[in-house]
Amino acid sequence: MLHLRIHPDNPQPRLISQAVERIRAGDVVVYPTDAAYAIGCQIGNKAAMERIAQIRQLDAKHQYAILCCDLSDIATYARVDNAMYRLLKNNTPAISTFILPATSEVPKRLMHPKKKTIGLRIPTNPICQLLLKELGEPLLTSTLILPGQSEPLDDPYEIEMQIGKRIDVLIDGGFGTLTTTSVIDLSGDYPVVLRQGAGDVSAFE
Repeated sequence: MLHLRIHPDNPQPRLISQAVERIRAGDVVVYPTDAAYAIGCQIGNKAAMERIAQIRQLDAKHQYAILCCDLSDIATYARVDNAMYRLLKNNTPAISTFILPATSEVPKRLMHPKKKTIGLRIPTNPICQLLLKELGEPLLTSTLILPGQSEPLDDPYEIEMQIGKRIDVLIDGGFGTLTTTSVIDLSGDYPVVLRQGAGDVSAFE
């Protein structure tokens, strides 16, 4: 496992490039976000996604999310009208995941099997932002909550001890937080707050 210690406020471009190379090669990466740590891989990499599902013991109904650096990719992955786009533009980046109707560009394995939705997240975290800009595409992402645990992992040492042998890259940005993102479902006629986490949901209530 490659352990990269990256400054949380001023990420070193050389180390970010190393992480991106490994992601493009098909590796599974754990990285800090503006909430807890998350686990991710390239969107199109089925084998890496299956490894994430095994590590987290996720079933076929799990709602995956994609991490984007801004809204420029949104039309590729989600169907949004002008009003929805304005709502998202006014409320991102945020510590929130938005559930949106998926487009045909989204691999079926990433969608909710019945609702045909995808989660979308635009983080404020400097490491995430630089990682996504260097990668040049969104990242498949899932909060790092291990089987049998109710709280996400936020300590790089604990992450390495518990799953270091099962992941390929650990981006160590120091301690995260034990909070999860807020989850807001925008796939229906009106917004529904599914989970109140660290993100401000007042605009959607």
